Amino acid sequence: MKYTNITTIKEFIIIGFPGLPPEYYGPVSVLLLLVFLAIVIGNGFTIAVIIFERTLHKPIYVIFSNLAMTDICFGVVTLPKIIARYWWNDMITSFGACFTQMYFVHSLGAIQSLNLLMMALDRFVAIWFPFKYPVLFTNKAVAIACTMCWVLTFIRLLGIVLHALTLPYCDQNIIMQCYCDHISITRLGCGDGLAYVNSVALANAMVTLLVPLTLIILSYFSVIIAVLRMSQTERRHKVLSTCAPQLFITCLYYVPRCFVYLANVLGFNFSLVIRIIITMMYSLIPAAVNPMIYCFKTKEIKNVLMRRFKKRKVSTGLKTDCK
Repeated sequence: MKYTNITTIKEFIIIGFPGLPPEYYGPVSVLLLLVFLAIVIGNGFTIAVIIFERTLHKPIYVIFSNLAMTDICFGVVTLPKIIARYWWNDMITSFGACFTQMYFVHSLGAIQSLNLLMMALDRFVAIWFPFKYPVLFTNKAVAIACTMCWVLTFIRLLGIVLHALTLPYCDQNIIMQCYCDHISITRLGCGDGLAYVNSVALANAMVTLLVPLTLIILSYFSVIIAVLRMSQTERRHKVLSTCAPQLFITCLYYVPRCFVYLANVLGFNFSLVIRIIITMMYSLIPAAVNPMIYCFKTKEIKNVLMRRFKKRKVSTGLKTDCK
């Protein structure tokens, strides 16, 4: 078949979960709405606690607040449209809106990888070079580094989106996914340069995922070695407790993604519905669960919340006694 270089598609149709019976549209939309609220409220609460509690104005919490902001942005970019799809049967998204969503989906994923890398490097330097840590990891330095992660990633991913726009889209417009991503969109391309566009995007995805992951593994491996060398059990426990939240968050982000990639390499084939469910789970569950990890696994944040809760309880008791 001979294709022209003219795009005739003006809009895309978001299918969501293929084959889902209409009677489940309501429950699915409510479930997705609850996930959206959990992401926005939970991560917003985390950011507010870090901002308003002066004792938490430390480099690691600057990184935590950036992670929380990334999770909020990802939820805002992806969930409203799929909720509308099942709530009001609004399946249509414009050509430009779909590419914009793709841009932010992949940009936010890349920013999350870099933030996780910064978190691992924070623990590596703190444990291996404790005297250099206050010099290297200041609030200002970490804030600048986080800002650069956002700016440079948005610039880099813009090239991937513009590259996908060079393809003509002239035949199919159905996206078998809950949101627009590079694979779902370019699969609908009909030009001769499709293989090249996908190869460039795959190379970029591998660099975005594997380079930070490799450095993260090396950092935490070095931390484990340092812990094993410690003679005092109490100090060893303290170091592990400070690293536990970061490890939880990192595993939630990377383990499902690596599982999917390894399954593809080893030849395990999932049905389309299972693949979409797995994608939604590793995209959204970490964003919803992370606030609980911040608040219940991070000792300083937990202490701050407990202290404020006790103060509120005491003040409420005093008001009751006065009455």
